[in-house]
Amino acid sequence: VQLQASGGGLVQPGGSLRLSCAASGFTLDRYAIGWFRQAPGKEREGVSCMTSSGIVLYYADTVKGRFTASRDNAKNTLYLQMNSLKPEDTAVYYCARDRLHVPGTGNDYWGQGTLVTVSS
Repeated sequence: VQLQASGGGLVQPGGSLRLSCAASGFTLDRYAIGWFRQAPGKEREGVSCMTSSGIVLYYADTVKGRFTASRDNAKNTLYLQMNSLKPEDTAVYYCARDRLHVPGTGNDYWGQGTLVTVSS
């Protein structure tokens, strides 16, 4: 099982980025999966979570209305479209698989993280 996150980079406030999380060794339609982030000096927080059927059950209040999670079953890839980015969105973003088909059962595999920096 592997999760490969990509798409991070430097973007100006108000800009957009799309993160990708390519999964291998399992299929996304059998497990829940989520996006997390950890800002410098802060604890890791959950950003979004999606069930195995593709339903997004959760967005953090800080990203609601700006971030959208989606997936492509054919590519076995999860995405996070991030719009109207703010400096406080600066963090390393991770994708992580849940143990079961619904979120909240604990994460057993993590991607390596991709750095998003929002700065002018």
